[in-house]
Amino acid sequence: MDGLQTLLDEYNVFAAFWMTIKLTFFGAIGALVIGTVVAIMRVSPVRVFQIFGTAYVTLIRNTPLTLVVFFCAFGLLNTLQIYLAPADSPTSIVDNNFRWGVVALSVYHASFVAEAIRSGINTVPQGQAEAARAIGLPFLPTITTIILPQAFRGAIAPLGNTLIALTKNTTVLATIGVAEPALMMRNMFEFNISLLYWVFFIMAFGFVVLTLPVGLFFTWLSRRLAVQR
Repeated sequence: MDGLQTLLDEYNVFAAFWMTIKLTFFGAIGALVIGTVVAIMRVSPVRVFQIFGTAYVTLIRNTPLTLVVFFCAFGLLNTLQIYLAPADSPTSIVDNNFRWGVVALSVYHASFVAEAIRSGINTVPQGQAEAARAIGLPFLPTITTIILPQAFRGAIAPLGNTLIALTKNTTVLATIGVAEPALMMRNMFEFNISLLYWVFFIMAFGFVVLTLPVGLFFTWLSRRLAVQR
């Protein structure tokens, strides 16, 4: 236990996992918004929107997250000088890396959210949309007020899995210097290699604490809101 106490004294473990929580929270909101829009495009009657939605999912889902993160951090931020935080701020580098990291997480996981929502849309009986068209509802009101509320019920389980994956994938942002657990673990390995097993314990325990309640909650919610057939 002395080794564990040493690591807890030398490193701000709780701050690192708090960064993971913030990345997960904002990344999940962004992914849900973008993914919902892409899912609507994929089922849209407009052919151009269908092509764009399909191309987005196919391209992003088959691109490594690390590449997306590097494109945002080094392509958009460093090369094109597109700042999401004031460039003259003393914490400009930290703030911009964090915000572009959130963008990368949102864009990448939105492709999985879109597919989860589209699978939920496929569970809605076709008669629902036909009835909406019969009373004169256009596509957008039909999808937003009738189809999507039912689709989300059928997509709860895959959305929960995507959220858990997003939480674990925040470790990729260590490559651009975001102070989350993976960056802390790298420093632990560099300066406390003799405490290897305690380092693994801290990382594993921290992510289990973050993801296990999420998995249990979404399992309960999917059963609670399951569509009775």
